[in-house]
Amino acid sequence: MPAIVIVGAQWGDEGKGKATDLLGGRVDYVVKPNGGNNAGHTVVVGGEKYELKLLPAGILSPNAVPIIGNGCVVNLEALFQEIDGLQARGADTSKLRVSANAHLVAPYHQVLDKVTERFLGSRAIGTTGRGIGPAYMDKVARLGIRVQDVFDESILRQKVEGSLRQKNELLVKVYNRRGVVVDEIVEYFLSFADRLRPLVIDSTLVLNTALDEGKVVLMEGGQATFLDVDHGTYPFVTSSNPTAGGASVGSGIGPTRISRSIGIIKAYTTRVGAGPFPTELFDEMGVYLQKTGGEFGVNTGRPRRCGWYDAVLARHASRVNGFTDYFVTKLDVLTGIEQIPVCVAYDVDGVRHDEMPMTQTEFHHAKPIFEYFDGWTEDITGARTLADLPENARNYVLALEKLSGTRFSAIGVGPDRDQTIVVNDLIND
Repeated sequence: MPAIVIVGAQWGDEGKGKATDLLGGRVDYVVKPNGGNNAGHTVVVGGEKYELKLLPAGILSPNAVPIIGNGCVVNLEALFQEIDGLQARGADTSKLRVSANAHLVAPYHQVLDKVTERFLGSRAIGTTGRGIGPAYMDKVARLGIRVQDVFDESILRQKVEGSLRQKNELLVKVYNRRGVVVDEIVEYFLSFADRLRPLVIDSTLVLNTALDEGKVVLMEGGQATFLDVDHGTYPFVTSSNPTAGGASVGSGIGPTRISRSIGIIKAYTTRVGAGPFPTELFDEMGVYLQKTGGEFGVNTGRPRRCGWYDAVLARHASRVNGFTDYFVTKLDVLTGIEQIPVCVAYDVDGVRHDEMPMTQTEFHHAKPIFEYFDGWTEDITGARTLADLPENARNYVLALEKLSGTRFSAIGVGPDRDQTIVVNDLIND
């Protein structure tokens, strides 16, 4: 059975957790291929809200084995706090597994993340301060510490010493902070060894063997397309590749084994942190979307910037990820709005752009060109087919589908798992 990948099509917070949870009962493995505890998922099951950060949303699906893939960076303290929190609420976390090749977030990564942001001042990216960027920097610089290193104290110590040799110079001489003691970091990692050991696997072998046996593997990307370090609005991006191609690398599943690439996209647009956002609203409507949609970060509590649906972004995200389907979320949030604008193109210094401008300078100057659609007042949270939707809501959905260039196979009309219109089966169709 081929693999399926789920990818955020905007700037994150699209509802990937709901999509994963919806499919979780029908898949055998759910893999998180990138990121760390910097991206939150909110999943509502039976009226209970769960806010997940490092763990895959599939951990709430009783039949699926959740795996933290090799492309992730893992804060062990945060990992076990999240596990303990779920267990305290009666959730079964016993199936969770972690790739031996995943990299670790050290305490000094978090320190560097925060002091660097302060040092940048007005040019700050707006990171979560959880050390994700510095951990990925060490990975690329071949200074990283991996999960497997926790079980060999000699190798662990060598790697910590090698990493801190440079970082202490930076902390002391540039940022005027105290240096980090090697022994403290080694002891910190070793303190997790016994609890971590039973979770660690060769995830590439496990997942490919599962595919060989006809099992269904779902890859649940963190963050989103326009936070991708290559394809996003650089430099206002994350430090990994949360696109479909990145999911392949971060899980060890080759691209020819992926049969479905599903984009998760809101019926409007949000963004957290700094960076360009052409359809952003600065008036009472932006505040309305923020409050009605509950647009506050799972991790940070920061209010999300809100704006209208951007079909230019949707088309580009589909192109980058090879989307076969879109899963649209939060259509219900738009209920009660008299007229709903949709961005269909950009005006950049008087020139119309139907696709993403090539340069970031042009994108910063992009002004949305809108088409307008009549809204609806009827409650749509009970709709389970397209025919159940009011005519104007249905017209809006069909217009977005045409403008976005990819079929809409599912539509979220509320936060609960079952508040979803399924147009096309997301696994077998």
